[in-house]
Amino acid sequence: MNGNQLDEKDLKIVEILKRNARATFTEIAKEIGLSDVAVLKRVKNLEQKGIIKRYTIKLDNKKLGYTAISLTGLDVEPERLFDVINYLKDKDYVRYLALTSGDHTIMTVIWAEDSEELSDIHKKLSSLDGVRRICPAIVLELFKDEI
Repeated sequence: MNGNQLDEKDLKIVEILKRNARATFTEIAKEIGLSDVAVLKRVKNLEQKGIIKRYTIKLDNKKLGYTAISLTGLDVEPERLFDVINYLKDKDYVRYLALTSGDHTIMTVIWAEDSEELSDIHKKLSSLDGVRRICPAIVLELFKDEI
């Protein structure tokens, strides 16, 4: 097995942790047929290789009071690109931020309490220096969320 290649046991550990990042080494060990010490070593190895970057939780936006979500593309002048990215990185309402080679230079996922707040956020974004255009797509219903 070379540098970052995963064997079947490693892949199973990753799948279990994707389902439940709080799974114990003992629980994982029982499910895949290894000792908990062996699982611990494998998890530490996955962390050291950077395959497991962090452990996190999934939030239910609606239960937290965020009823409006948009996938928003921003077209930005090249010389202002990283200024806009740095601005967006600091905003709590931006839940995902990516530089892309697609139709839009920047893609974001924005959470807002309601459509009025979302509209206000989009207005702010469209007035940022260097932003040529924003292209929001309002999420009506979510069918899969694995990011």
